[in-house]
Amino acid sequence: MRFPQALARAPRLLLIASLPLALGACASLSADRGLGPVQQAARQHLGQDLTVAKDAASQDSIARRVSDLLAAELTADSAVQIALLNNPGLQAKFQELGLAEAELVQASRLPNPGFSFGRSKKGGEREIDRAISFDLGHLITLPLNQKLEQRRFAAQQLHTSQQMLSLAAETRKAFYRAAAAEQTLRYLEQVREAADAGAEMARRLARAGNINKLEQAREHAFYAEAVLNLARGQQASNSARERLIRLLGLWGAQTQALKLPERLPDLPGDIREQPEIEQQAFAQRLDVQAAKQQSEAMARNLGLNKITRFVNVLELGLINNSSNEAPNQTGYELSIELPLFDWGDARVARAESLYMQSLHSAAQVAVDARSEVREAYLGMRSSYDIARHYRDDIVPTAKRISDENLLRYNGMFISVFELLADARSQMASVMGAIAAQRDYWTARADLDMALIGKPSLSGPAEAAGSASTAAPAGH
Repeated sequence: MRFPQALARAPRLLLIASLPLALGACASLSADRGLGPVQQAARQHLGQDLTVAKDAASQDSIARRVSDLLAAELTADSAVQIALLNNPGLQAKFQELGLAEAELVQASRLPNPGFSFGRSKKGGEREIDRAISFDLGHLITLPLNQKLEQRRFAAQQLHTSQQMLSLAAETRKAFYRAAAAEQTLRYLEQVREAADAGAEMARRLARAGNINKLEQAREHAFYAEAVLNLARGQQASNSARERLIRLLGLWGAQTQALKLPERLPDLPGDIREQPEIEQQAFAQRLDVQAAKQQSEAMARNLGLNKITRFVNVLELGLINNSSNEAPNQTGYELSIELPLFDWGDARVARAESLYMQSLHSAAQVAVDARSEVREAYLGMRSSYDIARHYRDDIVPTAKRISDENLLRYNGMFISVFELLADARSQMASVMGAIAAQRDYWTARADLDMALIGKPSLSGPAEAAGSASTAAPAGH
């Protein structure tokens, strides 16, 4: 069989169809497996680096970088960097992005041509059939399929960026909570030591007959409660630390190398107004962009379904038949599926429903985005006002009261137990100040996330619950 001669007799459509063959064969995977936009988002919004653990060399490089970061005292930024490099779940998401790129490349390539060969013999007559075929239906819809997969791949990149930024926000919040739990635990240890000293003094004075049993029982009750609060603080500190460890992807000796700061960062002097915060979030939030791209992809898909509504199977083949009794037969063969029973209306209706579903989903994402950024902003403002009130009024007032009582004790106007009772009343102020400072920084992390993606906001009930477990009961 001479294929050039057979090809010359094929219709012009086959000549045109064969032109994109080389282009389709050239489609290949990128070096970064589609991670470029995700890395750009990490640099733009977080100022951090991303690395894919794709081989032993890259894993060793990540391990060295993590060890260097753990050698110093942990900060919110260094915690985020460790999570972006070392979190196994995020690395798994990067591989999902590679799968999406592979599907895009696959959709950009033409299917291999088919070749058939047959040999038959009847009596003394021998017949040989040879044919090569191309899927013209796939070729016609190739540009639309390619654009559809490109939009899906872009949406997957936005989705992966959203997950990366969400991990960064959760890590930042976990860092602040772990640091606050450590600071609270150290304060509770001091309270327990003071309560122990007061209880021991009460026992000695009771033996000497200088105080009655009621006063001794009060001091012992305060000591017992201080011990209980210390145990609860230790439990809360362990839980917050382990959650941070999970987000950082640490294990083994790395968990022991983790060093948290002794106290939370100071509050800023003031916070600026942001009147255009809704428009800013709507313009740059990744989930809004992903929803828009999904709707556009569905619109393209609807157009594709309408084009292929009637043409389900379309193949073009070149034929070359020869036998020992007759001259060679050459030509071409075109096959098409007749829409006698399935007119494709069900596929079109399905595509239209999916498109309308994506439109309504995109609208809901937009509504949620505006509401979430307002909630995050107002929550940050309220948290800042509360923390500043503790810093500027409640804690200084408690300290002035303590100083005045100390002067009265030195002048022998009040007893040591009255001085200890005043120290107990300060506990709620100190614990509340630590919790308020923690709530501000976590609310700040929520707002930063709400500007670029979907945040995990903490409701008032959760914040109140955490504050109530941290603050001890007074006497």
